[in-house]
Amino acid sequence: MTNTARPLALYGFLRPKPEYADEVRRVLSSLVEPTRQEPGNLQYHLHEHEDGRFFLYEVWRSQEDLDQHNALPSLRAFLDNLSTYLEEAPEVYFDTMLSPYAEPNPIPA
Repeated sequence: MTNTARPLALYGFLRPKPEYADEVRRVLSSLVEPTRQEPGNLQYHLHEHEDGRFFLYEVWRSQEDLDQHNALPSLRAFLDNLSTYLEEAPEVYFDTMLSPYAEPNPIPA
């Protein structure tokens, strides 16, 4: 049987309080490689905008995979205390990909 489910994209901005900017950067950076190793993760990218906001772009095989990721204790500790770290609620979007998912091309060395 062919899996016709489309991947789920999650993306958005987080604006840290100035006194927590370094800690938010550290926590988010520490999540990149472990998240990329999760079976349902297809892409996980962290960017820092020049105005101090962090931009996350994630692609997950399914909602179930994203739910499992969000339930991890290492992530829950951060998510459960977002209001402590952020100036405002995260600007977050969830969308089902319409274009077929393609494996990214490796970056030449």
